[in-house]
Amino acid sequence: MAVEKSWYVLRAVSSKEAKVKEYIDAEIKNGRLGDHVSQVLIPTEKVIQVRGGKRIVKERTYLPGYVLVEAALVGETVHILRNTPNVLGFLGGMDNPTPLRESEVNRILGKVDEMQEDLVDVVIPYVEGEAVKVTDGPFSGFSGVIEKVDNEKKKVTVTVKVFGRSTGLDLGFTQVEKE
Repeated sequence: MAVEKSWYVLRAVSSKEAKVKEYIDAEIKNGRLGDHVSQVLIPTEKVIQVRGGKRIVKERTYLPGYVLVEAALVGETVHILRNTPNVLGFLGGMDNPTPLRESEVNRILGKVDEMQEDLVDVVIPYVEGEAVKVTDGPFSGFSGVIEKVDNEKKKVTVTVKVFGRSTGLDLGFTQVEKE
């Protein structure tokens, strides 16, 4: 007989979400939660950062401190989940936790799916007036100041001194680095 499962939100110690997921997954495998908990999710998003002239794609939690659990809260399940290391409790009360509404689940899961498709450029690494060094191209090694930042095209306009005269260069985010 299949038990009706709903999505619940566990509040976890911030930055310990992965540990909580790991622990609950282990409990599912060893059979203590197997029939009552089907999946554990940590909502994450992909973020692009530029470091040392290289684009790095990182994953970060977009709901820090929360872990989603699809479960049927029967018998010992509530007790086991609540007493998982690094879990502060259920969102919506300890005694009878409130499940997420279908629309909320779809929005969160939809956002997770979207994140897999598009990369989110959140980190804008440069600001106008900042001193940078050119790391790529014919002016590699020159130092200059950012005059303009174009986030859409991922380009900066940098003014460098060439033979004592100021020259404006249009360069990509990956062609410069902060000094």
